[in-house]
Amino acid sequence: MLKEILLTHARQYPLMQPCDAVKLLYQSQFGGGHLILDEAACLEFLHREYSATTQTHGPLWEDIGNGMVRIYLSALDTWGYTQQQLGQDFIRSAAAVQGSMDVFLQNLTLLEALTQQGKMPFSFPELERYLAAYAAAGYPAVSHSETYRNAYHPAYRVMQRCQLPVFLQQQM
Repeated sequence: MLKEILLTHARQYPLMQPCDAVKLLYQSQFGGGHLILDEAACLEFLHREYSATTQTHGPLWEDIGNGMVRIYLSALDTWGYTQQQLGQDFIRSAAAVQGSMDVFLQNLTLLEALTQQGKMPFSFPELERYLAAYAAAGYPAVSHSETYRNAYHPAYRVMQRCQLPVFLQQQM
């Protein structure tokens, strides 16, 4: 399933860089809890980001594997999911996600294989250079590339799909 998710993202986001693919794998395994140092600040940041996001009629969430989804702030109004609900669900989900470094490293190996096969929108040497520096840094949470941010304007929260209200879990 993760292979299909990576391939889907490669098609949907052809300007994806190695760090964007690694971010996807990191979020799939560890969620978005690295953003929560202070719950009140987390909720305030969500409010500011939501206020700056244009509402659309797209899907609310996108599967990123391991029971995790990206909840798009741009679709909250369409689906009747308030930023307050999302904030509380995001915080609850972050507390529940454990993740495994061993699984994450296996997932990086899958990314390497797909890149070597020419199925990702960046080259294998680019990925290898990125992963060498990433490993040396201790495999931290990463941000989207500037290229990705400029092209796709990502605005979402990552959480367990099971933390969504039941009526939203089947939206796709």
